[in-house]
Amino acid sequence: MNLLWFYIAVVLAISDVLHTTLMWKVLNNFYIILGGLIQQTTKTTWQTWLAHEIMEAGFHFIVLSIVFLNPIIGILAALIHFVIDITHTILIRDMGEIEHRALHFVIESLFFIAIYGL
Repeated sequence: MNLLWFYIAVVLAISDVLHTTLMWKVLNNFYIILGGLIQQTTKTTWQTWLAHEIMEAGFHFIVLSIVFLNPIIGILAALIHFVIDITHTILIRDMGEIEHRALHFVIESLFFIAIYGL
């Protein structure tokens, strides 16, 4: 069986940890100012949150496109990550860090198994 699906899921998980680390630990002040600017330009909190999720998906697109030298993989990874983030935020309110990471990894793995593993 082709293991590309597994590599994509692992790199996407690493990209998510990298995004969290960069935004909340390295670029924290910039990220807070950017969030304030986005909040001022949007009308509601959910629009601000949606803008954040879109930018995060863009980050994942860039990282995975570079790692795999394939923009299709970048688009698919960003799209599935975005859909999972939106869905679990709406449907599952309280989720710990490990549960969050596990949910993403399992669903993203299944998604990429369906595309690249069968």
